Amino acid sequence: MNPLLRWTREIAARLFEKVDLPLLLALLALMLVSLVVLASASGENARLVMSQGARFGIGLVALLALSRVTPGKLRLWTPLAFAGSLVLLGLVFVFGSGRSANLWLNLGVFYLQPGELLKLTVPMMLAWYLHSVPLPPGWRVLAVCAGIIGLPVAMIILQPDLGTGMLVAASGVFAVFLAGIAWWRIGLFGALGLAALPIGWHFLMPYQRDRILTFLNPESDPLGAGWNIIQSKIAIGSGGLTGKGWGQGSQSHLDFLPEHTTDFVFSVLSEEWGWAGVVTVLALYLFIIGRCLWIATQARDGYARLLAGTVAMTFSVYVLVNGGMVAGLLPVVGVPMPLLSFGGTSAVSLLVGFGMVMSVHAHRKFMAS
Repeated sequence: MNPLLRWTREIAARLFEKVDLPLLLALLALMLVSLVVLASASGENARLVMSQGARFGIGLVALLALSRVTPGKLRLWTPLAFAGSLVLLGLVFVFGSGRSANLWLNLGVFYLQPGELLKLTVPMMLAWYLHSVPLPPGWRVLAVCAGIIGLPVAMIILQPDLGTGMLVAASGVFAVFLAGIAWWRIGLFGALGLAALPIGWHFLMPYQRDRILTFLNPESDPLGAGWNIIQSKIAIGSGGLTGKGWGQGSQSHLDFLPEHTTDFVFSVLSEEWGWAGVVTVLALYLFIIGRCLWIATQARDGYARLLAGTVAMTFSVYVLVNGGMVAGLLPVVGVPMPLLSFGGTSAVSLLVGFGMVMSVHAHRKFMAS
């Protein structure tokens, strides 16, 4: 065998020996779809596609690196990672920048959104804490969990960034749910949440109230607040069974559809690839979520099980919220379709999360129960 070929195979074997191949292949397929859809949605903007590809590359490097780290080491690093992300989130209020809110930190080489880090470090911190206490959690444990979730969520909402705050809260709630919280407690918290909705309405900013009212009746302002949802539904409906074809989406290419490379990129997919393309992508999402949940069930360590399960369920919320948003089933909250939309540090943070799931899978045989 050619020495160069043998060396390449050895390097590849070492890189991927700790990786769950089915999950990696599904993620790579989804990223390929993203690049193809973005190439069309952006009018074949090579710079945008390459930028998205660079994000995927950084995320994949992080994924491969984390797959080789044992969950035990991740657990040891968790308090430091959580504290560091809170410090960065605090710096946003002093040095942050953004179009409509202070969400980003300019690090010179790139912009960092600390809120994205909290989507990972909050469930990591909860898994770290819940790993060492009796389960299912009682009131004292739930109070500590509420503090771990509540502090970063409150800071994010004050930026203001309600969408990211909701996702961080959801990631924390899923960790508590997987810890085995009693159903009667879930019912009690649900009832309290519904009772608090009228109070919460008064704390919403005017544009947030407009989004909810527009969701309830988008035709009330078809040329203003209702424009986004109406045009998105037109794009989805016009795709039919097989779509109009790559690069033939009139809603995005004639600038009827807003944010067609970010929040509404799934509408572009629906218009150009039709029902067949949507079902294919949703099947990829379903496989990724199911595979992560299966890996969580195989873990012999409480921290690893909670972490892998929470990553899977948080990922599913991304899909459900963005899918419901572009179809007019949920209010527009600025949540991107995971690994499909362009922009931000979302793609990198998601792949970091999947790297931790890979770590759980790779080291499941060596973890103490």
